[in-house]
Amino acid sequence: MTTNLLTLNKEDLVEALTRLGEKPFRTKQIWNWIYTRGIFSFAEMTNLSKETRELLQQNFSLELPQISRDFVSLDGTRKFLVKFSDGREVEAVFIPEETRGTLCISSQVGCTLSCKFCHTGTQTWVRNLEAHEIIAQVLLAKKMVGKQLTHIVYMGMGEPFFNYDNVAKSVKILNDPEGLALSSRKITISTSGLVPEILRAATELKTNLAISLHATNDALRTEIMAINKKYPLLDLLTACKLYNQKNPQQRITFEYVMLREVNDQEQHAQELIRLIKKFNLNAKINLIPFNQWSGCGFERSTDKQILKFQKILKNAGLISPIRKTRGDDVLAACGQLKSLSQREKRIKI
Repeated sequence: MTTNLLTLNKEDLVEALTRLGEKPFRTKQIWNWIYTRGIFSFAEMTNLSKETRELLQQNFSLELPQISRDFVSLDGTRKFLVKFSDGREVEAVFIPEETRGTLCISSQVGCTLSCKFCHTGTQTWVRNLEAHEIIAQVLLAKKMVGKQLTHIVYMGMGEPFFNYDNVAKSVKILNDPEGLALSSRKITISTSGLVPEILRAATELKTNLAISLHATNDALRTEIMAINKKYPLLDLLTACKLYNQKNPQQRITFEYVMLREVNDQEQHAQELIRLIKKFNLNAKINLIPFNQWSGCGFERSTDKQILKFQKILKNAGLISPIRKTRGDDVLAACGQLKSLSQREKRIKI
């Protein structure tokens, strides 16, 4: 039985090759072929001797997961369903823009958080993704869009910091100058607010950090995001302040989905201003028009109310762009990801 090379990190690969009598420098060559050049055939690794390629062929494989569905939105956003060897599936989304191309990747099959406004949270958590399954989403996207891919965001299915170790391993591969060579400033991890992991990431990962905030006081945040019971705003924002101190060049993004007559009033804007200024945070507020889905129980704030909310924040000196909704027609927008197979199963029941 052969070993899929994509399941090995660089240290594992060195060890495996050494056991077969190969020199450690072969690791750098093979790593470059896979992650930099996107080559998944040993026969095409032409700077390796014929004997080495045959040895690799006998002992290893290079198997990416399947893309079981692929949708392209009217605005060019591309959502694809990735199917792993155990039959489980996640969704990833590529968002092309004029000067960048952002890939939104998943870190778990399903999600444990059940935030009331999020469609992904209605899918039962199944398991964490392994590091190579996270990276596979990037490799598949690179095969589809090539150099258009410039940024990675861990904002797909799941809570990345509930799968911290595998996410950290995948970030290391993304950062590797001999591999995918993405700087930490082009990688963003989004979390609902797991304080211990935010503190770890401040020194270990140093990526951009996005916080799913969505409320400006503990009572409301606990009502719509149960995680706030464990990590209330005081603890969360204290951790964010430390993250700022450890990473002064990395501005924290606070994601704020606009829910009509829930969190979009002037009092909420003023509370948000007080929170940011109390903790003296280097941050911006992403105002996100709510992407409605059947049975969610919430409505999108009106455009007029979102602009009014934004004006209050801007007048207080806060950076507060309104995020443009992308991929809504193929359910690829923020908060809408839920594997298509799960939706279809429910329809059939």
